Amino acid sequence: MKTQKKLFSTALVLVLAAGMVLTGCKKQEEAAEDKGLVGVVMPTRSEERWNKDGAAVQAGLEALGYAVDLQFSDDDIPTQVRQIEDLITKGAKCLVIASIDGVALSDVLAQAATAKIPVIAYDRLIMKSPNVDYYLSFDNYAVGQQMGDILIQGMNLDSPAKTPLIIELFGGSPDDNNAYKFYDGAMDRLKPYIDSGVLKIGSGQQGMDVVGTLRWSNEAAMARMENLLSAYYTNQTLDGILSPYDPISLSTLEACKAVGYGTPDKPLPVVGGQDCIVASCKSILAGEQYATVLKDTRVLGEATVQLVDTILQGNVPAGLDTTSYPNDSTRNGAAYIVPSVLLKSVIVTKDNLKQEVVDTGYLTADEVGL
Repeated sequence: MKTQKKLFSTALVLVLAAGMVLTGCKKQEEAAEDKGLVGVVMPTRSEERWNKDGAAVQAGLEALGYAVDLQFSDDDIPTQVRQIEDLITKGAKCLVIASIDGVALSDVLAQAATAKIPVIAYDRLIMKSPNVDYYLSFDNYAVGQQMGDILIQGMNLDSPAKTPLIIELFGGSPDDNNAYKFYDGAMDRLKPYIDSGVLKIGSGQQGMDVVGTLRWSNEAAMARMENLLSAYYTNQTLDGILSPYDPISLSTLEACKAVGYGTPDKPLPVVGGQDCIVASCKSILAGEQYATVLKDTRVLGEATVQLVDTILQGNVPAGLDTTSYPNDSTRNGAAYIVPSVLLKSVIVTKDNLKQEVVDTGYLTADEVGL
């Protein structure tokens, strides 16, 4: 009998404990619902960085008690539009959008404005719409300048061993406003060396209309690199490549390896990049890709969470840049400049990779092969 009573008491405790846990979970869910739903839309889950971005923003917002609906659009514009429409229907209190095409969202953002939902353009500026309330990214012109600085440093352009040194230019996707900032910033740094004859573009190809890479496709970049090598490099050697994105960097290097680069007599061209992905970190440590630009997604995620919370608590964000990012639309009868939060990035080479990437916890030593 005592045993039965003991079992009954234990069972009762477990039931009560379970009830408390369920009640606690319910209260947490209700608190999240009370604080509001935030819609987060990323362009694709097929690339390492966007998974990290989405996870960082979601975790930060949920830690503050917001409910988060995180969507990935698989690089398909109609899918992204439908996802945003669905979030508006669900009653999202704020939308965080990393657009696929910078000019394709005007109609759906007009719906968001009608529903009085603030919109944050995440890392990619949304163009031609006055219904973009904030832009949050790194200082992309400065990122482009760092891309140029990578070639200046890696090719030793201030004390070149020979002149001219031969380079090729690759740009990002022409439908992404950031790509133009990257390119213009890089050319700001490189143009003096081109004008003085220290640098020469082997194919003569320049300008985003020529060197842009639609959807940041590494396959398209590799195909173009292969064509450039076969057309222009039978009698000259390629010394450097301006690359705006790590997968493009790696693909251009693979194309160069396939035609004999990567030996003591014919070293790989100096190649930079952006996003500090695992494969590029390994390549940098192996002495192949020269450098990359680290835009720490954790910092970007934290800044996004702070911005969302500030807005939804009814406060006005401080320290915004209100001069740098017009988006080719008008608001209140004037050209609209999107209020922006601009963060700082860092160049990562073999010399500082451990310090900037591993010691900060951005990637682990095991991931990069240290």
